[in-house]
Amino acid sequence: MKVSWSPEGLDQTARRATGSLLQRILHLDGVLLALILLLSGIGLVVLYSAFGGRIEPVQGHWLRLAIGLGAMAVLAQIPPSRLYRMAPWIFAGVTLLLIAVLVIGQVGGGARRWLDLGFFNLQPSEFMKLALPMMVAWLVARDTLPVTLGGSLQALAMIAVPVAMIGIQPDLGTAILVAAAGVAVLFLAGLGWRLLALGACLIAAAAPVLWMFGMQDYQKDRVLTFLDPERDPLGAGYNIIQSQIAIGSGGLYGKGWMDGTQAHLEFIPERHTDFVFAVMAEEFGFLGVLLVFGVYLAIIARGLWIAHEAQDNFSRLLAGGITLTFFVYCFVNIGMVSGLLPVVGLPLPLISYGGSSMVTLLAGFGILMAIHTHRRMWSS
Repeated sequence: MKVSWSPEGLDQTARRATGSLLQRILHLDGVLLALILLLSGIGLVVLYSAFGGRIEPVQGHWLRLAIGLGAMAVLAQIPPSRLYRMAPWIFAGVTLLLIAVLVIGQVGGGARRWLDLGFFNLQPSEFMKLALPMMVAWLVARDTLPVTLGGSLQALAMIAVPVAMIGIQPDLGTAILVAAAGVAVLFLAGLGWRLLALGACLIAAAAPVLWMFGMQDYQKDRVLTFLDPERDPLGAGYNIIQSQIAIGSGGLYGKGWMDGTQAHLEFIPERHTDFVFAVMAEEFGFLGVLLVFGVYLAIIARGLWIAHEAQDNFSRLLAGGITLTFFVYCFVNIGMVSGLLPVVGLPLPLISYGGSSMVTLLAGFGILMAIHTHRRMWSS
C-alpha cells in the first residue's frame, strides 16, 4: 500500500488530531473557542484605549476573562443528560437565592442585587440567565413539540416569577435578558404567533400601570430621553448625545487606536462598560464595527448550528435559547449606545469591562460546547 506524506495530507491529519483533542478529550468546540478568543482579544485592545492606556484595569479584566474561560471549560465537561436531571434543582436553588436578595441583600447604588458572602458579593440574578432557559427547556422537552397552550402558559408563569423578582431589585437590564432567555426557548419550542401577539397586547395594556407604579424615576428619565435626547442635553440626554457624536465621528476608517477624542477627553461616560461600543466605533470606524459584527454573527451562526445538530429536544432548545439570548445581549447594547433603544445598563458581550456577566456568558458557551461535543461519535 502506498502512503502519501504530502504537506496537504499532514496538515489535514494535524487538523483532525487537534479537533479530536478538543472535542473528545477537552469537550471544547474549536470553532466557537477561536471566535470567543478573537472577540475577547479585540475587547482587551479596545479597553486599553478606553482606560487611557492604563494596564492595571486591563489586567483585572484579563483575570476575570480567565475565570470565565475556566468556568466554560468546566461546564463543557457536563453531559446534557446530566444537565437535564439537574435543571429543576438548579432553578430552585437560584430562585431561593433571589428571595434571599430581596430579604437580606446588600444595597448599593439604590439597588438591592447582591448577597454579601464576606470575601465577595454574589449576584444571583446572573445565574438565572442560565437557570431559567435550562428549566424552560426541561419543562417543554418532556412533552411532544410544538408546545401546547397549557405548557406555554405554565412556562410563561415560570418566566414571570424570576423576572419580577429581578425587576424590583431594580435591575431592568438583567430582567430583560432573563426574560429573553426564557421566551427564546419557548419560541423555539413552537410558541404560537397568536399567543405572542396576545402577550404583546397585554404588555402594551399594562404599560401605563407599569409607568405609574412599577418604574423608578431614573428609568422613566431613560425612556423620555430615548424619545427626545435633546430635552435634557446636559443631564439625562448627555450620555446618548456624546455616544452618537463619537460613533458618527469615527467615519469609515476611524480616528485610530488611542486617538479617539470623545473617549480620551472623557466626553463619553461609562466608556469602558456600557458605552465601550462608542469608543470602538470612534477609533476603528465603520470597517472596524463591521469586523466585530462579523465575529458576533459567526458566534450566533455557530450556536444555531450546534442547536440544529443537537440530538434531543432538551439540548436543542437549550442551545438555541442560549444563542438567541446572546443575540439579544448584543442587539440591546448596540441599540442603546446608538440611540435606537432606551439605556438599560447592559455591557457589550466579551468586550465591555465586567466580571459576573462575562463569567455567566462564558459559562453559557461552555454548555453550548457540551451539547455539541457530547453527541454520539459516529465512526466513518
